[in-house]
Amino acid sequence: MQFRRLVITLSAGAFLWGSGYLYAQQGEGRKGWTPGKGYGWVWGKDDEVGALNTLGPEDVRLALRTVRQGKVYDMGVTYDRTSFKWPGHSPGEIMTFRSPEGVKRQGDHPFVKGAGNSSGTAWHSSALFINDNVATQIDGLGHATEGKDDHWYNGFKEKDWGGNWGIRKCGAETIPPIVARGVLIDVAGYQKVDTLPSHFLITRQILQAALRAQGTEIRPGDAVFIRTGTLRHWGEAGGDHAKVGEHDSAGIDLDAAKWLVADQGAVLVGSDTSGVEVGPVPEGSKSFMPVHNYLLIEQGVHMGEFHNLEELAKDKAYNFAYICGVNKIKGTAAGFALRPIAIR
Repeated sequence: MQFRRLVITLSAGAFLWGSGYLYAQQGEGRKGWTPGKGYGWVWGKDDEVGALNTLGPEDVRLALRTVRQGKVYDMGVTYDRTSFKWPGHSPGEIMTFRSPEGVKRQGDHPFVKGAGNSSGTAWHSSALFINDNVATQIDGLGHATEGKDDHWYNGFKEKDWGGNWGIRKCGAETIPPIVARGVLIDVAGYQKVDTLPSHFLITRQILQAALRAQGTEIRPGDAVFIRTGTLRHWGEAGGDHAKVGEHDSAGIDLDAAKWLVADQGAVLVGSDTSGVEVGPVPEGSKSFMPVHNYLLIEQGVHMGEFHNLEELAKDKAYNFAYICGVNKIKGTAAGFALRPIAIR
């Protein structure tokens, strides 16, 4: 019996694993991503989606192949009028617009008191005054601006695309449904603390060491989430502003953000804080939020904020399928009060 040696040459964009086909675009094979440079304004002058353009059907299949147990993790936090927020955003109010007592007393809807309502049916509805950057959120690519022309991602300028009823380019409604392979970097766990202290600077070296300790790697096209432990203190609805605020300033610096995107190909960068980046910013910065400027404006990489990572960390679920749909409210600067899920 003769045996023939079979040599299979795989492109940089794919490899075989087990009995299934596992797709992983790497290096020059990842659409829109250049190793050492990242993504950027490469999708055309009218693009409003940014790096998420790189995700395709094979990425969805890869993300779903990470699911082994079928366990679902709620990555959203509960929001109400008392919730902690970054001071640059307005508070929120949820106001009863109609109540059973009100509609029956006022009688302004004939069908409520009509003969066809002997059951006494009524309803509740609420009017919302709420900011588009509260609770679990994804910053849209029009959230951060810079320069005298106040431009944002892809060169859209305030004078051309601003407006009284929200921005008219890169509003959060342009964020497509996201299904991606998720990676948790548990920095608090690596530092052997429940929560990182105030102003803790997470460098690329710390991220690399935490990944090695976990035995985890980042692949181009991954959604990467960095745990500080801040949301351990959210409680019912983030009402303890002092405690949440004490830890909310821990985060990455610009160099770490560049490593995640330019070197590793992360397509979304998130954390369990309100801003992802360290505060106050390191000396010499040209912006009070340089990570936002780099990710959102320069790279077109969305940012996930206040994502609850506690249960994932407890289970050491470092790889998972990340699924998030953003509320399609035209002109909003961010997808807000979201409820993304992780499936392991």
